Amino acid sequence: MQGFRPLRNNNKELRQDQDVRPHHERKTDIITFRAARQIGLSVCVGSPSAPGACGVSHAGATLAAAMVYDFQTQSFLSDGVLSPLELIRRARHNGYEAIAITDHVGLGGLVPLLDRLAEDCRIAREEWGILAIPGVELTHIPPNRIAEAASRARDAGAGLVLVHGETPVEPVLPGTNRAAASCPEVDVLGHPGLLSDEDAMLAAGNDVYLEISTRRGHSLANGHIALVAQRNGAKLLVNSDAHAPEDLLTEELAITAALGAGLSREDAGIATKDNPRALLEILMSRLNQAPR
Repeated sequence: MQGFRPLRNNNKELRQDQDVRPHHERKTDIITFRAARQIGLSVCVGSPSAPGACGVSHAGATLAAAMVYDFQTQSFLSDGVLSPLELIRRARHNGYEAIAITDHVGLGGLVPLLDRLAEDCRIAREEWGILAIPGVELTHIPPNRIAEAASRARDAGAGLVLVHGETPVEPVLPGTNRAAASCPEVDVLGHPGLLSDEDAMLAAGNDVYLEISTRRGHSLANGHIALVAQRNGAKLLVNSDAHAPEDLLTEELAITAALGAGLSREDAGIATKDNPRALLEILMSRLNQAPR
């Protein structure tokens, strides 16, 4: 193990790799590290750039200090352009710590889609150390069938269930937001458009996260979504809804989208770091309990 070079700071000695961030920032790292250990990834506890600072497991997989989280992306299994593995690899190159692949699906195609996604996500977790999650985007489902679809998706192995919300640029059936926000088996309500206070309150009560989107068109309502979510205590995430590699997030883009939606810098940090890490702990625990 390498020795530590003392650094002076206000007459106190600090180890070279010592984390001097505020406690609330370090606390969120613990959540992600715990989730990683649940699926057997090793964790950097010192400086990730220092040789020998990280353990190695699963053919070299480690959890580096990446800072990007994205819970809505699509592969060529629906309307994206990349295979699931290439999408994950490109996301890792962008600094992603976690990605959910949420291909569009209805009630009829859940099992074959999730079987394919689960295998590729497992390989990516083992080989590249990225927390890759097989998911679904329940798209244009009749509102009265959303609870059934979410339950069946969970049974089929979905690590994350996202519902395609009432975006202003598509003819999504009215009532979709309400049905998704009322369903505890839904994790994220994507691009919910002109969300009502009542639906935001339901989302808060059922731990359904609301999405700020960086996708053109869907993003038109970001400011409204942020305002209504904060007014009613609902939790926000920033997602890319990526269909192609150029759509993927960077840390800077995620923060810019949150700030552009009207969030303060502190709340933007919550939407891009704290909330994703809290959701991630739930998702990885769910995957860890899934049959192998």
